Amino acid sequence: MKALIQRVSSARVEVAATCVGAIEQGLLVLVGVEPQDDQASASKMLHKLLNYRVFSDADGKMNLSLSDVQGGLLLVSQFTLAANTKSGLRPSFSSAAPPQQGAQVFDELVAMARSKHAQVATGEFGADMQVHLVNDGPVTFLLET
Repeated sequence: MKALIQRVSSARVEVAATCVGAIEQGLLVLVGVEPQDDQASASKMLHKLLNYRVFSDADGKMNLSLSDVQGGLLLVSQFTLAANTKSGLRPSFSSAAPPQQGAQVFDELVAMARSKHAQVATGEFGADMQVHLVNDGPVTFLLET
């Protein structure tokens, strides 16, 4: 599982010009599910998302986690994140999980997140989404399980 996390001041996802998920300060997370991913992968990723220290403390050091700042978590499925881009000039999606598995693992991640964190929003799996964000920093990391 891959997660591209971006620290944001605010972010929202729209589907057909309707907002389906929004947060204020927190993390926008683009999630790519790969064939080997399962509930254990989702659990491990959620632990990283909630505890990865990317928010500034009083001294301006990145020492605080999403849980520490009680920020929002916006989870957006993005199968293109799992693409193989090592050769050629066109991405291959053979390294991404099939849609049914991707939806199941993503839904498990969302359910676990909602049980452990107060502010969780999502996009819509498989939809054509428009993601709007105000990147804070910018601070962006690629996490993998």
